[in-house]
Amino acid sequence: MKPTSLRSRASARALLATGLVTGLALITGCAKSEDSADTTDKSSAQQADSGQVVASPSASGPTCAIDAYGGDKIDLKSATVGFSQSEKEANPFRIAETASIKEEAAKRGVKLLTANAQSQFSKQISDVQDLIAKGADLLVIAPLNSDGWEPVLRTAAAKHIPIVTVDRKINATACKDYVSFIGSDFVEQGRRAADRMIEATGGKGEIAILLGAAGNNVTTERTKGFEDRIKEKAPGLKVVFRQTGEFAREKGQSVTENLIQSKPGIKGIYAENDEMGLGAVNALKGAGKKPGDVKIVTIDGTRNAVQGIVDGWIDGVIESNPRFGPLAFQTLDTFTRGGAVAQDIVIEDSAYTSANAESDLGKAY
Repeated sequence: MKPTSLRSRASARALLATGLVTGLALITGCAKSEDSADTTDKSSAQQADSGQVVASPSASGPTCAIDAYGGDKIDLKSATVGFSQSEKEANPFRIAETASIKEEAAKRGVKLLTANAQSQFSKQISDVQDLIAKGADLLVIAPLNSDGWEPVLRTAAAKHIPIVTVDRKINATACKDYVSFIGSDFVEQGRRAADRMIEATGGKGEIAILLGAAGNNVTTERTKGFEDRIKEKAPGLKVVFRQTGEFAREKGQSVTENLIQSKPGIKGIYAENDEMGLGAVNALKGAGKKPGDVKIVTIDGTRNAVQGIVDGWIDGVIESNPRFGPLAFQTLDTFTRGGAVAQDIVIEDSAYTSANAESDLGKAY
């Protein structure tokens, strides 16, 4: 049931289809992280609050429809969807993300093919090529890197396969190379993390940044939002250390161990994901520090990081909601029926502080 006609790929600008902006507050179940067995109880009300919601849907942004992208209408229920995961699923974000995609496919009765690149970009490119070879009619991709997707985009274009990317963007043209990107406003996440750091530190002192992995827009934009807000609101805070922790707990711990040695007076650490922040906590514990000695702000919303707030080790967590399944499949369904979908679908993210961490722990993943 592949689409057969190739049409103009000029950018579409139409009203956002009602099918996309209705029912966006769908949910999926929370996935368990590796060491969160003591925090798995949660109410149905908390689960209902955990799904992704589009942030202020607007008809003014660019949209995409099949007549502009190229191809024919197809029936999602009879289609095969390929999902490419980028990273090892030891990371709670990726566990929850993959679980959400699988659960929504099962709920809709859609055949799903999956692949995991195990944090290797060359493998992810071959994974997606293999998904296409196995008959994927539609693709949902969680990119490891933003660049280097040309081989996949050429193959998908030749076969008229629509692509939706989640969590990270690819450096390509929307409504030409791919249909839509679904994810957070990463610059705004960085700003909100900076606001929390300013409050936690009083706006003065030396702070460090544990950077995410290089080569993707998440790291770049979370860094920009944080540093710009610090310069704007708290010139007394000085970023004196920047090093990648590669979004990994072990690397975050080793980098923080070096940080403690080189900058013993460090007052705050901004970790661009929870796993690095939890690694920083381990390093501080190993160095004999006490909760609150160094202020830590992270981004994601994993159960273990939110528990870290309850325990006093972490001062704030900005959420980055990984439950993409309902919104990704709603986008594909609207698009394949011939409706217009937004090229950039930005989701709302909440936040956790000492004021709500214990009561909202069940919303974390």
